[in-house]
Amino acid sequence: MRFVLPLLLGVSLAHAAPPPLSEDARFDRLVDDYYAEFPKAHPVSATEMGLHDRDGEVDDLSQAGFAKESARLEAWAQRFAKLEHAALSSARSADLIAVRTSIESSLLEAREIQGWRHRPDYYPGFASRSLYVIIKRSFAPPEVRMRAAIAREQKLPALLKEGQKNLGEVSTVAVEIALDEIEGIIGFFQKDVPLAFSAVQDRALKSQLDAATKGVVLALTEYGQFVRRDLKPKAVAGFALGEAKFRAKLKADELIDAPLDQLLVRGETELARLQVEFKRTAAKIDPKKSFADVQLAMQKDHDTPAHLIAGTQARLAGLRKFLADRGIVTLPSEVMPRVEETPPFMRATTFASMDTPGPYETRATEAYFNVTLPEKGWPAAQTEDFMRGAFNRPLIDVVSIHEAFPGHYVQFLFLPGVQGKVRKYEGASSNAEGWAHYCEQMMLDEGYGAGDPTLRLAQLQDALLRAARYVVGIRMHTRGMSFDDAVAFFQKEGFQSKEVALMETRRGTEDPTYLYYTLGKLEILKLRDDYKRKLGGAYTLRKFHDAFLAEGALPLPLVRKALLGDSPRL
Repeated sequence: MRFVLPLLLGVSLAHAAPPPLSEDARFDRLVDDYYAEFPKAHPVSATEMGLHDRDGEVDDLSQAGFAKESARLEAWAQRFAKLEHAALSSARSADLIAVRTSIESSLLEAREIQGWRHRPDYYPGFASRSLYVIIKRSFAPPEVRMRAAIAREQKLPALLKEGQKNLGEVSTVAVEIALDEIEGIIGFFQKDVPLAFSAVQDRALKSQLDAATKGVVLALTEYGQFVRRDLKPKAVAGFALGEAKFRAKLKADELIDAPLDQLLVRGETELARLQVEFKRTAAKIDPKKSFADVQLAMQKDHDTPAHLIAGTQARLAGLRKFLADRGIVTLPSEVMPRVEETPPFMRATTFASMDTPGPYETRATEAYFNVTLPEKGWPAAQTEDFMRGAFNRPLIDVVSIHEAFPGHYVQFLFLPGVQGKVRKYEGASSNAEGWAHYCEQMMLDEGYGAGDPTLRLAQLQDALLRAARYVVGIRMHTRGMSFDDAVAFFQKEGFQSKEVALMETRRGTEDPTYLYYTLGKLEILKLRDDYKRKLGGAYTLRKFHDAFLAEGALPLPLVRKALLGDSPRL
C-alpha cells in the first residue's frame, strides 16, 4: 500500500524545518567532528587508541607540522568556546571543560613548553613508540601489521632528521637521558621488531622489513652522533620551566590553579607527616635499630633481576582475590594483565608502568604491567642498589597495587562503561595517578597484608617518594633547586636509594608537575570523606570507588562536582 504524507497548514512535512538542536546535541556533533580528525593528526596515538586506519603513518614532527597542528587546535578551541555552557547537561558540561582544557594543554606544550625543541629523547622515543604499538598486540594478522611496521619505519629517518632541525636550547640532563636511551632503542629495532614478525613466511615482506629496519638503525645511529657531537657541547640551557609556565601547565593539565606557595606547603606538610609515620613504623619492626637500618634490612629482601617479572606476575592473583573477598571495588573483567619488561624508550625514567589497550581496541585486549630491569652491563653494586630501592619484595606488592589491582588496571577496566567519547580520549594525571597512589594506602588500611609493618614500611617508602616528587618538582622548576640538590633531597628527605634518586630527578626535569601523585591522593581522600558524609548510612567503600571510577579520568574538580555537586579550587 502506498502512503501519502499529509499536509499541515499547506506545507509538506517533507520540507518542514527540522527542530533546532539542543545544546547537548550541538556539543555531541562537535565532539564527533573533533575526534574524527584525531587519527589523521596523530596516527601513532590513534593506533594506541585502537583506531587502525592509519597504522602505516606517523605524526608530522616538523616545525611546519607543529604550527599546522596548533592552528587546527586553535580553531577548535574557538568553536567549542561558542557553546552555551549553562545550557548543557551536567555530564556534558564537565566534558566540555575537559576537552577545552585538553586543547589548552596541547597548545601550551606546542607553543610555550616545547619539549620538541628542548628534549633530544623526544624523537628516538617517538620512533620506537610508533613501532612498539604495532608489535605489542595482535590486533591484525601478522602480515597486515608487518606492512604497517614497514610503512612506518620507512618514514622514521626523515622524522629523525626533522628532530635534528628542531632541537635548540637543551640541558645537560636532557642530553644524558637521550644518550642513555639511544642504544636500547637501536637494540629494539635490531632485535625486537624482526622477532615480532619471525613467523611471517613472505620473503618479499621480510626483505622490505629488513631494509626498512636497517634504515632506521642507521638514522638512529646518526641521530645519536648528532646528540653527542653537536648538542652535548652546547648543552648549557636550564631545564626549569619557570613559575608562569609551571602554573599554566598545572591549570591546563589538571585544573589546579592554587598559588604555588600554598601548594608547596601542602606537599611539605605531607612529606613531614610521612617521615614521622615511617620512623614510627620502623620502630615497630625493630625498636633497637635506626629507621635507616630497618629500611635497609627490608630492602635487602629482593628477588634476582632474572626472576623479577615472574615473581611480580605471581602476586597479582592474590591482590585480585582480596578485592573480591572484601568487596572493595567492582571488577568488570576476569582477564589478568601480563608482566613484561619495560620497552626501551621508557627505561631511563620509569621503574614500572601499566600499558592497557586503547578504548577502541576490540581484537587485542592484552594489558601489560611493565617492569624496568637493571641494565645487564651495570656493576654488581649498582644493580644491588637499584633492586633494593625499586623492587624489594614488600615494595613489589605496593607497586602491584598501584599498577594493577585496584590501581591503573582496574580503572582501565571501567573505561568501556564510561559515558561519552570525551572521557575515552581525555584524562588528568592527578586522577589516574592519584587513584593508583591512593589505592596503595587504602589497601593496607583495609587489611591487605594483615597488618605486616614491613609491608606498611614499603608503602610509606613509596608515599615518601611521591611526596618528594611533589616538593622537588615545584622547587626545581620554580624555586631554583639544582639537579644535585634534588638528588640529595630524594635521598635525605624521601628516604630513597641513590639510584632511585637519580632516576626520579631525571624524570622531574622532563615531568615537572609530577606532584599529581600525592596531590591526587590527598584530594581523593578528602573527596571520600565528603562523599561518606553526604551518603551517611548508605555509604560503602565499594560505592565510592565505583562512583569515582565511573566518571573516567576527568580532572578531580570535575569528579568532585559530579559526586558532590560542588567544585572547590584545588
